[in-house]
Amino acid sequence: MKTIKYTDIVNKTKELALEANFNLPKDVYNALLEAKEKETSPLGKSVIEIVLKNARVAKEEQLAICQDTGVVVVFAEIGQDVRIEGGLLADAINEGVRQAYEEGYLRKSVISDPVERINTADNTPAVIHFSLVEGDQLHLTLAPKGFGSENMSRLKMFKPTDDIELIKNFIVDTVVEAGGNPCPPIIMGIGLGGTMEKAGLLAKKALFRKIGSKHPKKHLAELEEELLILINKTGVGPQGFGGSQTALAVFIEEFPTHIAGLPVAVNLNCHAARHAEAIL
Repeated sequence: MKTIKYTDIVNKTKELALEANFNLPKDVYNALLEAKEKETSPLGKSVIEIVLKNARVAKEEQLAICQDTGVVVVFAEIGQDVRIEGGLLADAINEGVRQAYEEGYLRKSVISDPVERINTADNTPAVIHFSLVEGDQLHLTLAPKGFGSENMSRLKMFKPTDDIELIKNFIVDTVVEAGGNPCPPIIMGIGLGGTMEKAGLLAKKALFRKIGSKHPKKHLAELEEELLILINKTGVGPQGFGGSQTALAVFIEEFPTHIAGLPVAVNLNCHAARHAEAIL
């Protein structure tokens, strides 16, 4: 049994929250560089160059990449041989978020009640997804999720008899209807199967795959590639100003489902696909 201290989790969560808000992951930055070269629209190229400059300045000055520092989403994979000493895991994560947003001068956007709209003033609570896995490690993946892109997410409960073309159209139409709101070029996460809530969770988790990776199942890897091509043919373009680079990547995660259903969830991420991870 491995013991991990509450304070170590607080400190690591704080570190991840600052890292994610200040530094764009290398794979995302490189994908934007590639997108700039591919972009056929002069305005689109200019927009992507501004996005890249913004990322460089944020890293150099240790400033927020985006003014919307989001709701913090955390995937916590807990080894079955791990014991947390000194407090609850959820409390430690929230304390780390609280400290990061206070000390990093990050915008606090979380409200305590969806109806009364009262700000919690420290950007907590985080949205935490726990899973129990083998081993004696705690794996934390943290992502500040802005709502320009989050608001453009969609879920549809398809019938199992629905043709794959209907699903493709639903996914592509989601991007077209979103337009410039999610700040493209986007990264798209798609959840297939499970139940209503499981599909949404799969779509969210898909966003954290490394750009350039492919689904291990051939037919789903081919679907990812086809959807990326279709989305980039929509002409939405960088920041919605038109062009050939609407998406950097499309990632699919799937789960078994009921014989009577086919849930499909789409979760969009803006060009600032912020996330960081660590293992304790």
